[in-house]
Amino acid sequence: MRVHDKLFIDGRWVRPSTSDMIDVESASTEAVIGRIPAGSAQDVEQAVQAASRAFDGWAAAGPARRAACLDAIQAQLKARSAEVGEVIAHEVGMPLEQAVKIQAGSPRYTFASYAKMLPDFEWREQVGNSVVLREPVGVAACITPWNYPLHQIAAKVAPALAAGCTVVLKPSEVAPLNAFILAEIIESVGLPPGVFNLVTGDGPVVGEALARNPDVDMVSFTGSTRAGKRVAELAAATVKRVSLELGGKSAAILLKDADLAAAVKGTVASCFMNAGQTCSAHTRLLVHESQYDEVARMAAEEAAKYVLGDPFDKATTMGPLISATQRERVQAYIRKGLEEGAQLLLGGPDAPKGLKQGYYVQPTVFGRVAASSTIAQEEIFGPVLVILTYRSEDEAVDIANGTPFGLAGAVWSADQNAALRVAARLRTGQVDINGGEFNMLAPFGGYKQSGYGRELGRYGLEEFLEYKSVQLKR
Repeated sequence: MRVHDKLFIDGRWVRPSTSDMIDVESASTEAVIGRIPAGSAQDVEQAVQAASRAFDGWAAAGPARRAACLDAIQAQLKARSAEVGEVIAHEVGMPLEQAVKIQAGSPRYTFASYAKMLPDFEWREQVGNSVVLREPVGVAACITPWNYPLHQIAAKVAPALAAGCTVVLKPSEVAPLNAFILAEIIESVGLPPGVFNLVTGDGPVVGEALARNPDVDMVSFTGSTRAGKRVAELAAATVKRVSLELGGKSAAILLKDADLAAAVKGTVASCFMNAGQTCSAHTRLLVHESQYDEVARMAAEEAAKYVLGDPFDKATTMGPLISATQRERVQAYIRKGLEEGAQLLLGGPDAPKGLKQGYYVQPTVFGRVAASSTIAQEEIFGPVLVILTYRSEDEAVDIANGTPFGLAGAVWSADQNAALRVAARLRTGQVDINGGEFNMLAPFGGYKQSGYGRELGRYGLEEFLEYKSVQLKR
């Protein structure tokens, strides 16, 4: 049990304005494993004012000083990586070995990458008779989700601090315990008071207060498309900068010459990672009509290999969903797929046998799915793969582009040039060719209702910078 009864504001752990607390549950046992403050608009105002006071000093600190702080943070994240992984395995339900590698490893890498990037970053350039300066936006509100909680926090907080911004972080109230570990680390490395602030609570209270606060210069939000629209609406009143990373319904296109075994295995792995709770998951598998039977059989066989169970059992390869609400949502989508006439190849809406506690959903594969059906159009955010067929390359591209989202995708082909040709036609922020690995230095973000703005690498840093032109007399 981890109980946090204070917020981190202005370099100190302070009592929140209310005594209300939020229970944090284990996804695998349903037991309460922690409690955090339910912050208020008053707490947000206190944190924003602290960040505003700290801004000038932190912006003037210089890249070397900021890089040293980021490097110190990553070093302590490394030292506490086993603890971070264990906490997130409890909160989210990802199997422990994966949680240590991914959930604890990627935030450390992100802080380290910005520490390394800062000394060589071009903060000014000469353009004709102008000097173009890159300067920090100001106070950044970072609102983050629960599926990869510390990874998403690092993807915002690290570049914001690197840019010279000051930060108010609002983590998901569903998986917030890891954020307190980061706050403890930041306190220990000695960032100036107010540079980093942590206010916990729910979205309608804390998140909305941040989005509408006139002294917040930027909001970086990751979450559902519905919530992202609300953030943008509130932020528009003060014309603050907004970066949104939202939902996805990504397609993996298997061209006729693809290595089907590798393509199916890779697509199922992408779809089922973190029990399907990944915004960029490849949840739609597009196969040529002539190869459907073979691919459907292979996908069901591959999905059947996943072992549901306790995240702390080494035999487990898929954990639970995050909450009862999420489980019910995913089960409702599976029932909707059956109602709409999709062919159930594996799984289904019933609770998995032998797992009486925890928010588990069976790995599920649908075949013969219509491109216009609900399960092919809407983000399910669970371990559900849908297989669609196409008859031509043009039709495959139309199907892949035929949702409101555009976050990720994949193309599989023996001909890399053909794969690149198809990738160029996809209206999506990233495309994997033949299982190309995720690149933490490449831009991450989406088209259409998957949001706008980019995270990671220098692209993520530039989100937190303003450009200033200084004209010199010739």
